[in-house]
Amino acid sequence: MKAGATNVRPFGVIQKMVRSAKAAGKKVVTTNGCFDILHVGHVRYLERAKSLGDLLIVGVNSDRSVRTNKGPSRPIVPERERTEVIASLKAVDAVFIFNDATPVEWLRKLKPHIHVKGADRSIGEIIEKKTVEEGGGRIVRAPYVKDRSTTNIVQRILKARS
Repeated sequence: MKAGATNVRPFGVIQKMVRSAKAAGKKVVTTNGCFDILHVGHVRYLERAKSLGDLLIVGVNSDRSVRTNKGPSRPIVPERERTEVIASLKAVDAVFIFNDATPVEWLRKLKPHIHVKGADRSIGEIIEKKTVEEGGGRIVRAPYVKDRSTTNIVQRILKARS
């Protein structure tokens, strides 16, 4: 296995990790995203998520899922590389790839104590809120780092080229 990829796990292993953590009285935190081009906003977001509990699980959208959500020109970085980069971060305990357009199905199975989303979304825009709350958890919005997004980075690159 490549360095940094040791925390990339199949979903079945993630489920066992979560059950074990809960049985040990640990707080499970989840989050998800495309993480197409890693930037400071992602790093701060993941560090904030980790600060809320004991085990941070990150679901990374598959290439197919990113195309569904962001359009045919995305992702820029393939899913295996995106997950390897996220898995290498100190704050992240485990990472898996999911194919669905939303994290609702895997959240229904994991039932985290906390699911973190960026504060760039209102609580009403967080589609997984109902699922997380039905599982006994809660949504926490992490601070948004203004003007730091993959879309902004791509736009700046394109502008610099013209």
